[in-house]
Amino acid sequence: MDPIILQSTLWIGGIGLFSAVALAVADKYLSIPEDPRVGSVLALLPGINCGGCGYAGCADYARGIVLHGAEGNLCAPGGAACAHAIASFLGVAPVEVEKRTALVLCCGDDTETIRRSAYNGINECAAAQATAGGDKGCTYGCLGYGTCARICPVSAITVANGLARVDKSLCIACGKCIPACPRKIIKFVPAAATVHVLCCSKDKGPAVKKVCGTGCIACRMCTKVADGAINMDGFLAVVDYSKPLTSEKPIEVCPTHCIRKA
Repeated sequence: MDPIILQSTLWIGGIGLFSAVALAVADKYLSIPEDPRVGSVLALLPGINCGGCGYAGCADYARGIVLHGAEGNLCAPGGAACAHAIASFLGVAPVEVEKRTALVLCCGDDTETIRRSAYNGINECAAAQATAGGDKGCTYGCLGYGTCARICPVSAITVANGLARVDKSLCIACGKCIPACPRKIIKFVPAAATVHVLCCSKDKGPAVKKVCGTGCIACRMCTKVADGAINMDGFLAVVDYSKPLTSEKPIEVCPTHCIRKA
């Protein structure tokens, strides 16, 4: 063998051996043992790693709970059962969890709204929005290109006829769809709520009618029968989810049918 090649091989092998020994020594004497409770808490989490709790994943959240005192009720997919199990393991009082679901606050599909241009770009809502503000006549409504559906880890969102819809029975409230929507029309609402104003338009009634047949026109009829659970935000009716709304009268009196059960 060529002496130069042999020498190079020995040098590289020696460096590798030295590095391996150094890493083994560092692992033995310099590593910090992890609190065993972290593994126990991790086993109580669903392991979806959705990030809805605000942490990088379930393991990071488990470390946050054990080592940094994070609340044990931040896991939406795990729900109340998970929060109670964590509280029981840690010996603390459980914090009640209100089950939430994502909701697309728009009901203007392609049969109700107009498209003011033909968009032929990338099939992403953000790309469509960046192209002259989107092709939909209503500048507040769902663009319908399915970015939220593709990012949903449990396929709880579907797009039909240019409108995204959330199946609340499948939604785990991970929150990934909310920042993915460029128009910010996906919100968390209590899963127990059934009556919603499915519109986000802040335009006046006449302007809404020009682009959508099912948008809120600020007639205020719903506010008169909702016992304070629906109020006006400018020209838009909004539900106050802190107040119970079980009556279907707002649905019956809404002339554009943007108040619906969902």
